[in-house]
Parts: sequence; structure tokens; C-alpha cells
Amino acid sequence: MDNYKQDWFKECCDCHNKRQTHVHEVQGSVEIAEREEDPHNHRFATVSGEAIPVGKNHFHEVKFRTDFYENHFHEFHGKTSLAIPVGGDRHVHFLESVTEVSDGHVHDFRVATLIDDPIGEEA
Repeated sequence: MDNYKQDWFKECCDCHNKRQTHVHEVQGSVEIAEREEDPHNHRFATVSGEAIPVGKNHFHEVKFRTDFYENHFHEFHGKTSLAIPVGGDRHVHFLESVTEVSDGHVHDFRVATLIDDPIGEEA
């Protein structure tokens, strides 16, 4: 990287000395809405934000936008549960919430994250 790019990177990102904490993949479907008028659901897939410490545990922020259905989509921004151990020094997080309003309705959803670093060595 030439000097200009290095200087810009340091000023813009300042992340070259920071260690990234782990993230989780999050994917799923929202529940069916408008059951009488126009029943439909949406899918979503994203990666959580980095771990946010809470005592000896942590949670993650999650933000996503669903796929389209008849010219609308839904957004969500919220937080996962604290870590839930699943064995082998691995964990997941649970998230149960509701999307933002779009096209006059919302969708409930519940999902568990995928484990972080699924092929990495156990801690």
C-alpha cells in the first residue's frame, strides 16, 4: 500500500490496531402477516455487529432489511439475548422481536444466531 493510501486508511478507519471481536450470521423468515387480506412473509440474512460486553457475558446488535414482497420490505434494528452456551465452548444468541411498519403492517419473528467461527478451533 503506498503512503497516501496508508495515511488515508489510518485517518478514515483507525482500525488497523484494533482486534475485531466475533460476529454471528443471522438468517430466517418472519411470520406471516395480513392473514385475511394478503398473507405473506419475508426472508432475511445478515451478520451481527461485534460483541458488546455485559459483565462476563455479551450481546450483539442486529440490523437487517427483508426481501421484497409486492413492492415493500421491512427493516429491523435491535439486540440479541446474552450468549447461550451450546457445548464445546461455543454459543448462540436468541432474538425475538417485530419488524418496523411497512405497507401498513409488521411481522413478528424469532431466530437463533448461528455459532461464531464454526470451523475454528475450540477455545
